[in-house]
Order: sequence, then C-alpha cells, then structure tokens
Amino acid sequence: MSGSFSMPKEAVERTVRRLGREHICETFSAARTALVVVDMQNYFMKPGQPACCDAARDIVPTVNRLAHMLRGAGATIVWIQTEALPRSEGDWPSLYAIYRPAAQEARYRELARSGEGYALWPALDIAAEDLFVTKLRYSAFLPGASDIEERLRAREIDTVLIAGVATNVCCESTARDAMMRGFHVVMVSDALAAMSDAEHAASLVTFYSYFGDVQTADEIIGRLTPARLDAAQ
Repeated sequence: MSGSFSMPKEAVERTVRRLGREHICETFSAARTALVVVDMQNYFMKPGQPACCDAARDIVPTVNRLAHMLRGAGATIVWIQTEALPRSEGDWPSLYAIYRPAAQEARYRELARSGEGYALWPALDIAAEDLFVTKLRYSAFLPGASDIEERLRAREIDTVLIAGVATNVCCESTARDAMMRGFHVVMVSDALAAMSDAEHAASLVTFYSYFGDVQTADEIIGRLTPARLDAAQ
C-alpha cells in the first residue's frame, strides 16, 4: 500500500497532455515547504483501537525519514491530531449519523485530548521545533477546523506535502482543501496509508488527475533545495 503504488500510465498521460509535464512540483524550496502529517495517532494506528489501520504502522520509517530530511533542510514539519468533541459540544450532526451510539461514544472517549487514542504514535520522529495542530473535521484546511492555514501563511509556506492516515479520508480531504485555499499540494504516496490498496490507489489517482501532485518521499528529497541555499540566491 505504501511502497507498491505506481501511478497508472493513462493518468500520467492525461496530466502531461494538460500540464505539459508529469509533475506540477519539479523543485521544492525547503523554506516555503511544510510536511503535514495527518492523524498518525493511536486511534488510527494501535491494534484494538476503533479505527486502527495496520498499514499506517508500516509507513512510520518513511514518514520519519522524510521529516528528518526536510527538517534538516529548513522545512516546516506539522503534526495534525484529530480531536472529537462530544455531541453536547460539537456541531457536526452529519458525522453522528454514520455511527451507532456505542461507536460514537468510543470515538469521543478515545479522541478526547485526555484519551489514549488522541496521542501521537510513540515511534514518530518529533522535534520540539515542529508545529502541532488539532483539527475538528476530516480536513485541517476547512475554515474553522483548525488554525493551520494562518500558521503556515505566517511562515510564508506555499507548498504542502501530505502524509499520514487514511489516504482517502482525512489526508485527501486535507490535501484537497489546501489546494482549494491556494497552496501547491503533493500527496506523498509511500508516506500514506489506507485500509486497502484499492482505496489508497483510487485516492492518489483522483488527486493527481484533478487537484495536485503525487510523488514518493525519495522524489521529494531529490528535488529539495535547502533553506540556506535559497537565502544565498
């Protein structure tokens, strides 16, 4: 699911016809780039938790390597955590409608800030200088869901790399809305995980075809310009 994905030839050909090249982002300025890691929390990664995606544990080494390389080059690293508000405090009735009562209560309990599920996965490479953002919707860039846009704009970030779980839910939602808000967005194919290969692939093909770019961690690292070189130019 993480390392085996290959963009279908017909999707690449459509993009080349439309864009004139295979990738929107052929270079990355570290100073203007943020790696946004979505929902790599116990709730989505720990066996026994309600929404555990086993494949999310497999991408941890890639996420860590990418975060380490980008951080060292001067990029911004952002760790997104979903918080679930109880029905009495929330205003998302359409979400309540897709959960039976026991599942609703488990979500509220585990994704409360005091819940075990809210915590980031302990094996992640997190640094004190990284940003931490809590979101209240699937998409972090939906107005009112978090303050990520304001914080990135304050740093003059214009390019967002999306990693995390699940590819086709919170990651794609966040990626689409970031693009709609005017950021250049790349989904990192081998730093994303979903419940199945089919869901992972369908999400990446759709995003690449209509919203932004899809690249591997190695492709991004190879196209990265460190902040110190940007400053020297």
